Amino acid sequence: MSITALIFLSIALGMDCLVVSFSQGLIFTSQRTKNSLALAFTMGLFQGLMPVIGYAGADVIHKYVENYSQWLVFGIFLILGLKFILEAFQDKEDDICCIGLKCLLGMGFATSIDALVAGASLNFTRTPLMLAAFIIGAGSFLMSLSGFWFGNFFKKFPAKYLESTGGIILIILAVKAVL
Repeated sequence: MSITALIFLSIALGMDCLVVSFSQGLIFTSQRTKNSLALAFTMGLFQGLMPVIGYAGADVIHKYVENYSQWLVFGIFLILGLKFILEAFQDKEDDICCIGLKCLLGMGFATSIDALVAGASLNFTRTPLMLAAFIIGAGSFLMSLSGFWFGNFFKKFPAKYLESTGGIILIILAVKAVL
């Protein structure tokens, strides 16, 4: 996978971080700097670590699926992209207000499940793991941080468009995997 594709993957995976952080930014009025950095660090850490776990897990099955790996990458990205788009238009709780350690870990884990699955596709495409993990983690950190501060400045913004954009990027990456 090229650096450009990794950056687009990072953006797509970071959309959940951006949206969650945006909702937190709408809510918090005190200790904003501390809360934004704690949230962004957690999101970036989880998004950077989960592909490593997915990559390692895929190593176990790679020899069995090697001949079909490009189609598996296609399927993974297509399903993730469609999931992003469908979830963008589902009703969600708007009042997620929690910055304690339990909540940070929960939000970090919940937003990075997709990165775990994407890690398997990184293995199938023989993408350098540490570079990919760094780009994904750093991208998620920056998107989370910016999402928090955008949320602080804008009180109503259609998050569904952000999530849909992430889904579209993943579908484009899926098509690119088989071309």
